[in-house]
Amino acid sequence: MEEKFKKYSDCDKCPVRTVLGRIGDKWSLLTISVLGECDKLRFSEIQKILGDVSHKMLAVTLRKLEDDGLVERRIFPVVPPKVEYNLSERGRSLLPHVQSLTSWAAENMNDIKNSRNA
Repeated sequence: MEEKFKKYSDCDKCPVRTVLGRIGDKWSLLTISVLGECDKLRFSEIQKILGDVSHKMLAVTLRKLEDDGLVERRIFPVVPPKVEYNLSERGRSLLPHVQSLTSWAAENMNDIKNSRNA
């Protein structure tokens, strides 16, 4: 195998597999995009914007993004508890790439649908 391809062969060390495995699900990139357009949002606001994401799935998504240092959660000591989410510095550094992918998807979606139906 060529030396340049070795970086892809080890599942545990491949940065592409590692990163895309975490953010390549149905909700992570959308959540990052939404948080990128707002300074901070509460859980219910994110859920309302995304529309059909379940409470459990959004909670899991936000927890994963927080674990990877892409999202920050701020808890306010009030009753009832108030929690806000925002992109971390690392999350903001990912945002231009997410926006590029989002633009590419919007520009190519009709052609992709036509290819699928061909």
